[in-house]
Amino acid sequence: MSDSRKHILCVEDHPDTCELISLYLGMAGYQVTTAGTVAEALRRAQSTCFDLYLLDTTLPDGTGDELCEKIREFDPDTPVVMHTGDARDETRLRLLETCAQAFVTKPSDPEILTETITELIEAAGAS
Repeated sequence: MSDSRKHILCVEDHPDTCELISLYLGMAGYQVTTAGTVAEALRRAQSTCFDLYLLDTTLPDGTGDELCEKIREFDPDTPVVMHTGDARDETRLRLLETCAQAFVTKPSDPEILTETITELIEAAGAS
């Protein structure tokens, strides 16, 4: 039997945050795969089809910006949500202009994060 749940790649270098996000999204009906580095995320993104990428902006081996650019080289259409502790307007605007469809500031309200993800996945499925 195949899993028909929408699949999210959560890229977050803090294991506790990653576990909480996986729990929230799993309870909302999503399948979540995690990665803690740019390199690991790229390997997973190139070998699996995802419905959305949830990217932290600061990772041990690079940035979410760099990761997003690399993902866009082989997957230009899948929605990206940047999930960051950097709440500066210039950061938000830069990320939204370069590759992300949404920007959620940490610590995030699980309901807002889930709603944002659901809206983007539904919009992507409608197009």
